[in-house]
Amino acid sequence: MTDIAQAEKAKIHEGKEADHHPYFRPKDAATLILVDRSGATPKVLVGKRHDKVVFMPGKFVFPGGRVDKADYRVPVAAPITSELEANLAKGSPKTPPSRAKSLAIAAIREACEETGLCLGRKAEGLVPKLDGNWKPFADAGLLPDPSSLFLIARAITPPGRVKRFDTRFFTADASAITHRVDGVIHADAELVELVWVELGSKPLADLHPMTRNVLNELDTRLATGPLRHDAPVPFFHFYGGKMQKDILG
Repeated sequence: MTDIAQAEKAKIHEGKEADHHPYFRPKDAATLILVDRSGATPKVLVGKRHDKVVFMPGKFVFPGGRVDKADYRVPVAAPITSELEANLAKGSPKTPPSRAKSLAIAAIREACEETGLCLGRKAEGLVPKLDGNWKPFADAGLLPDPSSLFLIARAITPPGRVKRFDTRFFTADASAITHRVDGVIHADAELVELVWVELGSKPLADLHPMTRNVLNELDTRLATGPLRHDAPVPFFHFYGGKMQKDILG
């Protein structure tokens, strides 16, 4: 085994990704941070990863993943708000409405897949046939409802990684959860436990650094009152080997 291969294997074992790969174009991805504000201190929902997975074993994470082709086509109970669509369109090049919708829908799908918690609304009339990853919605007579989502931040994985994502971080209040799928969390699943934890608490200190940056932004916004679409949306990216924080506009 070469020295480079040994180094890469060591990084993967530590839950890190090698950073010497050629340029890969980032894939669209979405993350959903559910917030419970019923108590004095806001809580966010995190899932604990199985300790046998290769990447980030035993770590607490937020549900999220890549946008699927089906996310562009799935019918919705309500459209994303015009304010959210405008925020998603910010940056260069601008994100068209169809892509903006797919990002919000992906966040809802990933949350339902990984946690069993679904943001949906009863469909009026005949429920369109939904299959695959959307079957839990169809079984409950629901369509995904992205109208309660807010955009908190956007972040792009640094160049040189074998997997790169252009991730939009969304948040929604826990009251938007309308359906729970049993059996998603268990000892052999990707996520073995779900926990509501207070912002600033110990389990959140071990999150990925970029996720901590996003949580700091969320904490700041929650401290000012109800979430608003007109709050600044930070964009975390890397230039010249250093992380940059801009405001989308």
